[in-house]
Amino acid sequence: MSLIVRRESFKLAQVFTISRGSRTEAQVLSVQITRGGVTGYGECVPYARYGETLDSVSEQIAGLPQDIERKALQYALPAGAARNAVDCALWDLEAKKTHRRVWDLAGVPAPGPEVTAYTLSLASPEEMEEQARKNAFRPLLKIKLGTPEDMPRLEAVRRGAPSSRIIVDANEGWSAEVYSDLAPHLVRLGVEMVEQPLPAGQDDALLGLERPVPLCADESCHDRNGLEKLRGKYDMINIKLDKTGGLTEALALRRAAEEMGFDIMVGCMIGSSLAMAPATVVARGVKVVDLDAPLLLAEDRDNALHYDADGVHPPVAALWG
Repeated sequence: MSLIVRRESFKLAQVFTISRGSRTEAQVLSVQITRGGVTGYGECVPYARYGETLDSVSEQIAGLPQDIERKALQYALPAGAARNAVDCALWDLEAKKTHRRVWDLAGVPAPGPEVTAYTLSLASPEEMEEQARKNAFRPLLKIKLGTPEDMPRLEAVRRGAPSSRIIVDANEGWSAEVYSDLAPHLVRLGVEMVEQPLPAGQDDALLGLERPVPLCADESCHDRNGLEKLRGKYDMINIKLDKTGGLTEALALRRAAEEMGFDIMVGCMIGSSLAMAPATVVARGVKVVDLDAPLLLAEDRDNALHYDADGVHPPVAALWG
């Protein structure tokens, strides 16, 4: 019996920039849990925005009992990257031991291919127009904004990809007034949704605000505990396994959010196909899928997720689940 955590890095195909900074590689933690000669795998991406580091998340995982089970794990660690990697590794372990796929174990329909957003790196309007032109064949583009040059960039992307659907991630960089001022232009340019326009701690300003372009909670939504506070502010929530603390809570969060009338987006941090694989189980049939991280990598794992014109396909058992 063993629980091992490892640091790994994957080079990106190009420098990836958002309003918070740039990166040239994806730094992840992978977990492998071996019991009875069978090994399950999981991956997480510690995120500084939530006070996580590679060291702190590694320490959380190392402090767990070797024989931890999924039910006990939900109480042993808070929602976050550490619990995510272990939870997903335990799901994978159970699938391998029982020779069943994870979706069958979870009692949810088998995932199929889902059209995924493709994220354009933040750059000058001219560079973003060129990025958009190169990716104009993609049905859904995601634009990272949150700076004073937002509108010129968005106009440039629309010129470069006139037929693509567009969603926008403001990364907590706007105010309620900025959103209201930009909304008519977002509508004109065919933007379908804005992700987290305001800082998470300041989004009470959205209460009662007209939302001609639907708003999606990202940093404001981690697990079910925060759902009630989102009523009247957002139309959609973004489920990321590194926020929920794994597949177990992600599935429960989706059910609870849908019962409350929220639309669902399933997103990701920048990790490998191993990190995306469990998210495909949650993503079946949701409003927006944003599981493009492997498309941004220069290198990926063996048996990587398959992407084609139909979108991102569920993992093969050799990868996960």
